[in-house]
Amino acid sequence: MHSDQPERFSRREFARRAGLLAAAGIFAENQFPNPTPQSAVKKITVKNVSSNFEREPLNPYRFKGSAITDSWQAIAMLESDSGIKKVGLGTQGVLWSDSKVFAAHSESAGNALMYAMSERALQMIKGTSFTDPVQLLDDILPEVLAYGKKITGHADLRKTFALNALVCVDNAAWLLYAQENGLKQFDELVPAAYRPGLSYRHEKVASIPSFAVGTTPERIKQAADEGYFILKLKTGAAGTQQEMIEKDIAFLTAVHKAIGHYETPYTQNGKIPYYFDANGRYEKKETLLRFLDHAKKIGAFEQIAVIEEPFEESNEAYVGDLGVRVAADESAHTVEDAAHRMELGYSAIAVKAIAKTLSMTMKITQLAYEKKVPCFCADLTVNPILVDWNKNVAARLQPFPGMSVGLQETNGHQYYKNWDKLMSFHPKADGSWTKTQKGVYLTDKSFYAESGGILAPSAHYEAMFAG
Repeated sequence: MHSDQPERFSRREFARRAGLLAAAGIFAENQFPNPTPQSAVKKITVKNVSSNFEREPLNPYRFKGSAITDSWQAIAMLESDSGIKKVGLGTQGVLWSDSKVFAAHSESAGNALMYAMSERALQMIKGTSFTDPVQLLDDILPEVLAYGKKITGHADLRKTFALNALVCVDNAAWLLYAQENGLKQFDELVPAAYRPGLSYRHEKVASIPSFAVGTTPERIKQAADEGYFILKLKTGAAGTQQEMIEKDIAFLTAVHKAIGHYETPYTQNGKIPYYFDANGRYEKKETLLRFLDHAKKIGAFEQIAVIEEPFEESNEAYVGDLGVRVAADESAHTVEDAAHRMELGYSAIAVKAIAKTLSMTMKITQLAYEKKVPCFCADLTVNPILVDWNKNVAARLQPFPGMSVGLQETNGHQYYKNWDKLMSFHPKADGSWTKTQKGVYLTDKSFYAESGGILAPSAHYEAMFAG
């Protein structure tokens, strides 16, 4: 399960092969045919823009040695010169995308800085034209990042912070692109060059809850009893590195004792898999090896499906020799960064259409497909509509080694105090795919036919820009 390492590659060769694949219409075997080839796309001119945001209270979510208690939902509106208005959503993740910005400001001020970057992007787009949301993102990302560095005072502001700010804008651009070009389904939306990487069709997608640092084993056992079969477990406890590793080892022991013996039909070995996320808290490879050695000692090692982002991005330690699959998340900002992580032995990528834009995610999933590096979808504690943007990606990714369903972390129901209210804003809230059933989402024919509801308008968010 952990043996397949990414091949070394040249980016030029990758681009050439991707283009050939797309041109020939060759997709992976045993997969649904993609829709008819795309005709020439229209040039879309953006006449008007607007934005707004809503604050949503959270039950405190602890990670990276801190906690978030308030989630800003950023909402962007693009109107074309043909009179079509589209509203895109983004959930802001300041602590996740750049913990230095989070630490330097009050929680609200950190969110305000990110929101200002979304607004800056909209003002840049106003009066301009585009034919392709992917190219639009490429065009505006450098200037939005530069603006972010200026207003935050951080010359090394992480690219993920700018990408997170651009999700609502990118989201609106895709919706506008779809309507202007008469595209009715997500599959039609995906440009030919990126279709191979998003060509699978899972009938089920695992719903992966996330448990903050300090969660009790009893709470984790409760989730397993409810049918959740893969759980995201935050490690990297607060304190010094010595205190952290001692707490993390104790946590691993308690979790394995509580649920290690559980069985599931969704894994090859029939055992419940562990998904650990340290959010860059481990300073040295040796410390991570202590954690893994302890896992071996207590018989938990074989059940570790993936360890996500153990190190800070600046740590260039090679991780391909740990005997366990290590995933890149925050450090894989762009497709170039993902390529570099693969060179360092990272053998999985956590993709986030809801945190790094759908445009960038398409590039990353295509690269990963070419390099045979498995992907799965991670969450940013997003709202229910964005959960389905992520689900459209998760359902189309190649199967994760050792598992028979797509993988998607989704933790909003755990942390939003008003989750049911947010669910009422979903245009297809009653869709069969929106509720977790025994640990999975049923991504049935209706899910694919309706694209999870993401192309339908939400009355609540549309009303913000009425008139």
